Amino acid sequence: MQNLLKKFKGDRTIWFVVVLLYVFSILAVYSSTGTLAYRFRAGNTEYYVVKHFIIVVFGFGLMYLAHNVRYSYYSRFSQLALIIAIPLLIFTLFKGTSIHEAQRWVTVPFINLSFQSSDIAKVALIIYLARGLTRKQETIRDLHASFFPLAIPVMLICALILPANFSTAAILFITSMILMFIGRIPVKYIMGLTGISIVGVALFVAVLMAMPDSGRTHTWQNRISSFVNKETGDTYQADQAKIAIASGGVVGKLPGNSSQRNLLPQAYSDFIYAIIIEEYGLAGGFLVLLFYLILLYRGIRIAHKSPGTFGALLAVGLSFSLVFQALINMAVAVNLLPVTGQPLPLVSMGGTSLWFTSLSIGIILSVSRKVEQIENEEVNHAEAITTG
Repeated sequence: MQNLLKKFKGDRTIWFVVVLLYVFSILAVYSSTGTLAYRFRAGNTEYYVVKHFIIVVFGFGLMYLAHNVRYSYYSRFSQLALIIAIPLLIFTLFKGTSIHEAQRWVTVPFINLSFQSSDIAKVALIIYLARGLTRKQETIRDLHASFFPLAIPVMLICALILPANFSTAAILFITSMILMFIGRIPVKYIMGLTGISIVGVALFVAVLMAMPDSGRTHTWQNRISSFVNKETGDTYQADQAKIAIASGGVVGKLPGNSSQRNLLPQAYSDFIYAIIIEEYGLAGGFLVLLFYLILLYRGIRIAHKSPGTFGALLAVGLSFSLVFQALINMAVAVNLLPVTGQPLPLVSMGGTSLWFTSLSIGIILSVSRKVEQIENEEVNHAEAITTG
Protein backbone atom coordinates (compact mmCIF):
# COMPACT_ATOMS: atom_id res chain seq x y z
CA MET A 1 0.00 0.00 0.00
CA GLN A 2 2.83 2.37 0.90
CA ASN A 3 4.54 1.69 -2.43
CA LEU A 4 1.29 2.46 -4.25
CA LEU A 5 0.78 5.77 -2.41
CA LYS A 6 4.36 6.80 -3.20
CA LYS A 7 3.42 6.90 -6.88
CA PHE A 8 1.13 9.86 -6.18
CA LYS A 9 3.44 12.82 -5.76
CA GLY A 10 2.68 16.39 -4.86
CA ASP A 11 0.03 17.81 -2.56
CA ARG A 12 -1.65 14.89 -0.77
CA THR A 13 -4.55 17.10 0.34
CA ILE A 14 -5.47 17.89 -3.27
CA TRP A 15 -5.38 14.19 -4.16
CA PHE A 16 -7.66 13.41 -1.21
CA VAL A 17 -10.14 16.22 -1.94
CA VAL A 18 -10.36 15.35 -5.64
CA VAL A 19 -11.07 11.68 -4.87
CA LEU A 20 -13.83 12.72 -2.45
CA LEU A 21 -15.36 14.98 -5.11
CA TYR A 22 -15.21 12.07 -7.57
CA VAL A 23 -17.10 9.93 -5.04
CA PHE A 24 -19.73 12.65 -4.55
CA SER A 25 -19.98 12.86 -8.33
CA ILE A 26 -20.63 9.15 -8.86
CA LEU A 27 -23.24 8.99 -6.09
CA ALA A 28 -25.02 12.18 -7.21
CA VAL A 29 -25.03 11.21 -10.90
CA TYR A 30 -26.46 7.78 -10.06
CA SER A 31 -29.21 9.40 -8.01
CA SER A 32 -30.07 12.15 -10.52
CA THR A 33 -30.17 10.22 -13.81
CA GLY A 34 -33.20 8.02 -13.14
CA THR A 35 -35.44 10.11 -15.39
CA LEU A 36 -32.86 9.97 -18.19
CA ALA A 37 -32.62 6.21 -17.81
CA TYR A 38 -36.39 5.72 -18.18
CA ARG A 39 -36.64 8.17 -21.08
CA PHE A 40 -33.71 6.98 -23.16
CA ARG A 41 -32.45 3.63 -21.76
CA ALA A 42 -35.65 1.66 -21.08
CA GLY A 43 -35.20 2.03 -17.33
CA ASN A 44 -31.59 0.83 -17.20
CA THR A 45 -30.56 3.01 -14.24
CA GLU A 46 -27.03 1.59 -14.20
CA TYR A 47 -26.19 2.81 -17.72
CA TYR A 48 -25.39 6.43 -16.89
CA VAL A 49 -23.56 5.76 -13.64
CA VAL A 50 -21.36 3.08 -15.27
CA LYS A 51 -20.61 5.44 -18.14
CA HIS A 52 -19.82 8.24 -15.68
CA PHE A 53 -17.65 5.92 -13.58
CA ILE A 54 -15.56 5.11 -16.68
CA ILE A 55 -15.26 8.85 -17.40
CA VAL A 56 -14.11 9.47 -13.82
CA VAL A 57 -11.52 6.68 -13.99
CA PHE A 58 -10.20 8.08 -17.27
CA GLY A 59 -10.12 11.57 -15.73
CA PHE A 60 -8.16 10.27 -12.75
CA GLY A 61 -5.71 8.61 -15.12
CA LEU A 62 -5.34 11.85 -17.06
CA MET A 63 -4.67 13.73 -13.83
CA TYR A 64 -2.06 11.15 -12.81
CA LEU A 65 -0.27 11.39 -16.16
CA ALA A 66 -0.35 15.20 -16.10
CA HIS A 67 1.14 15.34 -12.60
CA ASN A 68 4.05 13.14 -13.74
CA VAL A 69 5.03 15.63 -16.47
CA ARG A 70 7.46 18.34 -15.41
CA TYR A 71 5.33 21.49 -15.31
CA SER A 72 7.87 23.51 -17.31
CA TYR A 73 7.05 21.32 -20.33
CA TYR A 74 3.53 22.75 -20.47
CA SER A 75 5.03 26.14 -21.29
CA ARG A 76 6.43 24.74 -24.54
CA PHE A 77 3.04 23.56 -25.77
CA SER A 78 0.97 26.57 -24.71
CA GLN A 79 1.34 28.43 -28.01
CA LEU A 80 0.47 25.32 -30.03
CA ALA A 81 -2.57 24.67 -27.82
CA LEU A 82 -3.73 28.25 -28.34
CA ILE A 83 -3.24 27.98 -32.10
CA ILE A 84 -5.41 24.84 -32.07
CA ALA A 85 -8.03 26.38 -29.77
CA ILE A 86 -8.70 29.51 -31.85
CA PRO A 87 -9.82 27.71 -35.07
CA LEU A 88 -11.90 25.33 -32.93
CA LEU A 89 -13.66 28.30 -31.32
CA ILE A 90 -14.32 29.86 -34.73
CA PHE A 91 -15.69 26.55 -36.02
CA THR A 92 -17.89 26.22 -32.93
CA LEU A 93 -19.21 29.75 -33.41
CA PHE A 94 -20.47 29.03 -36.93
CA LYS A 95 -20.80 25.25 -37.24
CA GLY A 96 -20.87 23.97 -33.68
CA THR A 97 -23.34 21.44 -32.33
CA SER A 98 -26.24 22.98 -30.41
CA ILE A 99 -27.31 21.33 -27.15
CA HIS A 100 -29.90 22.91 -24.83
CA GLU A 101 -30.15 25.99 -27.08
CA ALA A 102 -26.41 26.68 -26.81
CA GLN A 103 -24.01 26.22 -29.72
CA ARG A 104 -20.95 25.33 -27.63
CA TRP A 105 -19.97 21.86 -28.78
CA VAL A 106 -17.79 20.32 -31.46
CA THR A 107 -18.73 16.76 -32.44
CA VAL A 108 -15.96 14.45 -33.61
CA PRO A 109 -17.15 12.40 -36.62
CA PHE A 110 -17.38 8.59 -36.49
CA ILE A 111 -16.86 8.31 -32.70
CA ASN A 112 -19.70 10.76 -31.92
CA LEU A 113 -17.71 12.44 -29.14
CA SER A 114 -18.77 16.01 -28.33
CA PHE A 115 -16.65 18.51 -26.42
CA GLN A 116 -16.72 22.20 -25.68
CA SER A 117 -13.90 23.99 -27.49
CA SER A 118 -13.94 26.57 -24.70
CA ASP A 119 -12.58 23.89 -22.32
CA ILE A 120 -9.44 23.60 -24.45
CA ALA A 121 -9.18 27.38 -24.87
CA LYS A 122 -9.53 27.98 -21.13
CA VAL A 123 -6.59 25.76 -20.14
CA ALA A 124 -4.49 26.87 -23.13
CA LEU A 125 -4.97 30.59 -22.41
CA ILE A 126 -4.12 30.29 -18.71
CA ILE A 127 -0.90 28.40 -19.52
CA TYR A 128 -0.06 30.89 -22.29
CA LEU A 129 -0.60 33.85 -19.95
CA ALA A 130 1.53 32.26 -17.23
CA ARG A 131 4.29 31.69 -19.78
CA GLY A 132 4.07 35.20 -21.24
CA LEU A 133 4.00 36.95 -17.87
CA THR A 134 7.02 34.94 -16.74
CA ARG A 135 9.06 35.73 -19.84
CA LYS A 136 8.20 39.44 -19.91
CA GLN A 137 9.01 40.35 -16.31
CA GLU A 138 11.92 42.59 -17.33
CA THR A 139 9.68 44.67 -19.63
CA ILE A 140 6.41 44.09 -17.79
CA ARG A 141 5.48 47.79 -17.70
CA ASP A 142 6.02 48.28 -21.43
CA LEU A 143 2.65 48.70 -23.14
CA HIS A 144 3.76 47.49 -26.57
CA ALA A 145 6.39 44.91 -25.64
CA SER A 146 4.48 43.14 -22.87
CA PHE A 147 0.87 44.18 -22.40
CA PHE A 148 -0.44 44.04 -25.97
CA PRO A 149 1.01 40.56 -26.77
CA LEU A 150 -0.80 39.25 -23.67
CA ALA A 151 -4.01 41.27 -23.90
CA ILE A 152 -4.78 40.50 -27.55
CA PRO A 153 -5.09 36.69 -27.09
CA VAL A 154 -7.25 37.25 -24.00
CA MET A 155 -9.62 39.55 -25.90
CA LEU A 156 -9.72 37.25 -28.93
CA ILE A 157 -10.43 34.05 -26.99
CA CYS A 158 -13.06 35.66 -24.76
CA ALA A 159 -14.73 37.33 -27.76
CA LEU A 160 -15.00 33.99 -29.56
CA ILE A 161 -16.46 32.26 -26.49
CA LEU A 162 -18.85 35.10 -25.56
CA PRO A 163 -21.69 34.64 -28.11
CA ALA A 164 -22.53 31.10 -27.02
CA ASN A 165 -21.15 31.02 -23.48
CA PHE A 166 -21.12 34.37 -21.68
CA SER A 167 -20.38 32.91 -18.24
CA THR A 168 -17.29 31.00 -19.40
CA ALA A 169 -15.99 34.10 -21.19
CA ALA A 170 -16.50 36.12 -17.99
CA ILE A 171 -14.75 33.51 -15.81
CA LEU A 172 -11.81 33.34 -18.20
CA PHE A 173 -11.54 37.13 -18.50
CA ILE A 174 -11.60 37.67 -14.72
CA THR A 175 -9.03 34.89 -14.24
CA SER A 176 -6.81 36.52 -16.87
CA MET A 177 -7.05 39.92 -15.16
CA ILE A 178 -6.10 38.37 -11.82
CA LEU A 179 -3.10 36.65 -13.42
CA MET A 180 -2.03 39.93 -15.01
CA PHE A 181 -2.31 41.70 -11.64
CA ILE A 182 -0.24 39.01 -9.90
CA GLY A 183 2.21 39.11 -12.83
CA ARG A 184 2.82 42.85 -12.12
CA ILE A 185 1.04 44.28 -15.16
CA PRO A 186 0.28 47.95 -14.27
CA VAL A 187 -3.20 48.35 -12.79
CA LYS A 188 -4.02 51.19 -15.19
CA TYR A 189 -3.54 48.82 -18.14
CA ILE A 190 -5.76 46.18 -16.51
CA MET A 191 -8.46 48.73 -15.72
CA GLY A 192 -8.28 50.09 -19.25
CA LEU A 193 -8.69 46.63 -20.74
CA THR A 194 -11.57 45.90 -18.37
CA GLY A 195 -13.31 49.14 -19.35
CA ILE A 196 -12.90 48.45 -23.06
CA SER A 197 -14.26 44.93 -22.54
CA ILE A 198 -17.33 46.15 -20.65
CA VAL A 199 -18.10 48.64 -23.43
CA GLY A 200 -17.57 45.91 -26.03
CA VAL A 201 -19.93 43.51 -24.26
CA ALA A 202 -22.55 46.26 -23.89
CA LEU A 203 -22.38 47.00 -27.63
CA PHE A 204 -22.57 43.29 -28.43
CA VAL A 205 -25.67 42.88 -26.25
CA ALA A 206 -27.24 45.98 -27.83
CA VAL A 207 -26.71 44.52 -31.31
CA LEU A 208 -28.22 41.19 -30.22
CA MET A 209 -31.22 42.94 -28.72
CA ALA A 210 -31.84 44.50 -32.11
CA MET A 211 -31.89 41.00 -33.65
CA PRO A 212 -35.08 39.39 -32.32
CA ASP A 213 -34.44 36.14 -34.20
CA SER A 214 -31.30 35.38 -32.20
CA GLY A 215 -31.85 32.28 -30.07
CA ARG A 216 -29.23 33.26 -27.52
CA THR A 217 -30.90 36.64 -27.07
CA HIS A 218 -34.12 34.91 -26.03
CA THR A 219 -32.20 32.60 -23.69
CA TRP A 220 -30.36 35.46 -21.96
CA GLN A 221 -33.52 37.56 -21.70
CA ASN A 222 -35.52 34.68 -20.24
CA ARG A 223 -32.84 33.81 -17.69
CA ILE A 224 -32.36 37.38 -16.51
CA SER A 225 -36.07 38.26 -16.47
CA SER A 226 -36.89 35.03 -14.59
CA PHE A 227 -34.22 35.85 -12.01
CA VAL A 228 -35.24 39.51 -11.59
CA ASN A 229 -39.02 39.14 -11.93
CA LYS A 230 -39.61 36.02 -9.88
CA GLU A 231 -43.38 36.49 -9.79
CA THR A 232 -43.91 36.79 -13.55
CA GLY A 233 -40.92 35.00 -15.11
CA ASP A 234 -40.40 31.32 -15.85
CA THR A 235 -38.93 30.22 -12.52
CA TYR A 236 -39.56 26.48 -12.80
CA GLN A 237 -35.89 25.46 -12.52
CA ALA A 238 -35.19 27.84 -9.65
CA ASP A 239 -38.37 26.79 -7.82
CA GLN A 240 -37.58 23.07 -8.09
CA ALA A 241 -34.01 23.71 -6.91
CA LYS A 242 -35.29 25.67 -3.90
CA ILE A 243 -37.73 22.88 -3.04
CA ALA A 244 -34.88 20.36 -3.22
CA ILE A 245 -32.68 22.46 -0.94
CA ALA A 246 -35.48 23.23 1.54
CA SER A 247 -36.54 19.58 1.79
CA GLY A 248 -32.98 18.46 2.44
CA GLY A 249 -32.79 20.11 5.84
CA VAL A 250 -29.57 19.83 7.82
CA VAL A 251 -28.64 16.18 7.28
CA GLY A 252 -30.59 15.41 4.08
CA LYS A 253 -32.82 12.57 2.95
CA LEU A 254 -29.83 10.23 2.50
CA PRO A 255 -28.38 9.03 -0.84
CA GLY A 256 -30.91 7.94 -3.46
CA ASN A 257 -33.93 9.47 -1.72
CA SER A 258 -34.26 12.70 -3.68
CA SER A 259 -37.79 13.51 -4.81
CA GLN A 260 -36.87 16.53 -6.96
CA ARG A 261 -34.42 14.64 -9.19
CA ASN A 262 -37.35 13.65 -11.41
CA LEU A 263 -38.69 17.21 -11.62
CA LEU A 264 -35.58 19.39 -11.76
CA PRO A 265 -34.18 19.89 -15.30
CA GLN A 266 -30.42 19.29 -15.55
CA ALA A 267 -30.41 17.68 -12.09
CA TYR A 268 -27.32 15.72 -13.12
CA SER A 269 -25.45 18.77 -14.44
CA ASP A 270 -26.20 22.45 -13.82
CA PHE A 271 -28.33 21.78 -10.71
CA ILE A 272 -26.54 18.77 -9.25
CA TYR A 273 -25.58 20.83 -6.19
CA ALA A 274 -29.28 21.19 -5.29
CA ILE A 275 -29.66 17.39 -5.43
CA ILE A 276 -26.57 16.98 -3.23
CA ILE A 277 -28.10 19.30 -0.61
CA GLU A 278 -31.45 17.48 -0.80
CA GLU A 279 -29.83 14.09 -0.19
CA TYR A 280 -26.93 15.08 2.09
CA GLY A 281 -28.41 18.18 3.68
CA LEU A 282 -26.83 21.53 4.38
CA ALA A 283 -23.98 19.61 5.99
CA GLY A 284 -23.21 17.85 2.70
CA GLY A 285 -23.60 21.07 0.72
CA PHE A 286 -21.21 22.88 3.06
CA LEU A 287 -18.75 19.99 2.83
CA VAL A 288 -18.67 20.20 -0.99
CA LEU A 289 -18.18 23.98 -0.76
CA LEU A 290 -15.37 23.42 1.74
CA PHE A 291 -13.66 20.98 -0.64
CA TYR A 292 -13.47 23.66 -3.35
CA LEU A 293 -12.21 26.29 -0.92
CA ILE A 294 -9.52 23.84 0.19
CA LEU A 295 -8.50 23.37 -3.45
CA LEU A 296 -8.18 27.14 -3.85
CA TYR A 297 -6.20 27.46 -0.61
CA ARG A 298 -3.83 24.65 -1.57
CA GLY A 299 -3.39 26.15 -5.05
CA ILE A 300 -2.42 29.52 -3.54
CA ARG A 301 -0.12 27.76 -1.07
CA ILE A 302 1.59 25.89 -3.89
CA ALA A 303 1.99 29.17 -5.79
CA HIS A 304 3.57 30.79 -2.74
CA LYS A 305 6.09 27.96 -2.41
CA SER A 306 6.76 27.56 -6.13
CA PRO A 307 10.43 28.07 -7.05
CA GLY A 308 9.53 29.95 -10.25
CA THR A 309 7.06 32.53 -11.51
CA PHE A 310 5.62 30.23 -14.18
CA GLY A 311 4.67 27.52 -11.68
CA ALA A 312 3.15 30.06 -9.30
CA LEU A 313 0.99 31.63 -12.01
CA LEU A 314 -0.08 28.20 -13.26
CA ALA A 315 -1.20 27.10 -9.80
CA VAL A 316 -3.11 30.32 -9.10
CA GLY A 317 -4.72 30.60 -12.54
CA LEU A 318 -5.91 27.02 -12.84
CA SER A 319 -7.11 26.68 -9.24
CA PHE A 320 -8.92 30.05 -9.26
CA SER A 321 -10.66 29.31 -12.57
CA LEU A 322 -11.85 25.92 -11.31
CA VAL A 323 -13.11 27.18 -7.94
CA PHE A 324 -14.69 30.32 -9.42
CA GLN A 325 -16.70 28.12 -11.80
CA ALA A 326 -17.76 25.92 -8.87
CA LEU A 327 -18.91 28.94 -6.84
CA ILE A 328 -20.96 30.21 -9.78
CA ASN A 329 -22.63 26.82 -10.22
CA MET A 330 -23.49 26.64 -6.52
CA ALA A 331 -24.75 30.25 -6.52
CA VAL A 332 -27.10 29.39 -9.40
CA ALA A 333 -28.36 26.29 -7.57
CA VAL A 334 -29.26 28.31 -4.46
CA ASN A 335 -30.82 31.09 -6.61
CA LEU A 336 -28.18 33.76 -5.94
CA LEU A 337 -27.44 34.09 -9.68
CA PRO A 338 -29.45 33.53 -12.88
CA VAL A 339 -28.91 30.27 -14.74
CA THR A 340 -25.50 30.24 -16.48
CA GLY A 341 -25.10 26.69 -17.78
CA GLN A 342 -21.88 26.14 -15.82
CA PRO A 343 -21.40 22.55 -14.60
CA LEU A 344 -20.02 21.81 -11.13
CA PRO A 345 -16.35 20.88 -11.78
CA LEU A 346 -15.47 17.24 -11.05
CA VAL A 347 -19.05 16.53 -9.93
CA SER A 348 -21.53 17.21 -12.76
CA MET A 349 -22.11 14.48 -15.33
CA GLY A 350 -20.12 15.05 -18.49
CA GLY A 351 -17.04 13.66 -20.15
CA THR A 352 -14.68 16.23 -21.60
CA SER A 353 -15.47 18.89 -18.99
CA LEU A 354 -14.41 16.52 -16.22
CA TRP A 355 -11.34 15.48 -18.21
CA PHE A 356 -10.09 19.01 -18.77
CA THR A 357 -10.70 19.84 -15.11
CA SER A 358 -8.74 16.73 -14.13
CA LEU A 359 -5.96 17.80 -16.50
CA SER A 360 -5.87 21.23 -14.83
CA ILE A 361 -5.55 19.66 -11.39
CA GLY A 362 -2.83 17.35 -12.72
CA ILE A 363 -0.85 20.41 -13.83
CA ILE A 364 -1.30 22.00 -10.38
CA LEU A 365 -0.08 18.75 -8.82
CA SER A 366 2.93 18.81 -11.16
CA VAL A 367 3.90 22.20 -9.69
CA SER A 368 3.38 20.88 -6.16
CA ARG A 369 5.50 17.82 -7.02
CA LYS A 370 8.42 20.15 -7.77
CA VAL A 371 7.78 22.05 -4.52
CA GLU A 372 7.75 18.75 -2.62
CA GLN A 373 10.99 17.67 -4.31
CA ILE A 374 12.75 20.90 -3.31
CA GLU A 375 11.48 20.64 0.28
CA ASN A 376 12.72 17.03 0.54
CA GLU A 377 16.12 18.03 -0.81
CA GLU A 378 16.36 20.82 1.76
CA VAL A 379 15.43 18.42 4.57
CA ASN A 380 17.98 15.83 3.39
CA HIS A 381 20.64 18.52 3.10
CA ALA A 382 19.91 19.77 6.63
CA GLU A 383 20.04 16.22 8.01
CA ALA A 384 23.34 15.60 6.23
CA ILE A 385 24.83 18.72 7.80
CA THR A 386 23.52 17.73 11.24
CA THR A 387 24.84 14.16 11.10
CA GLY A 388 28.07 15.28 9.47
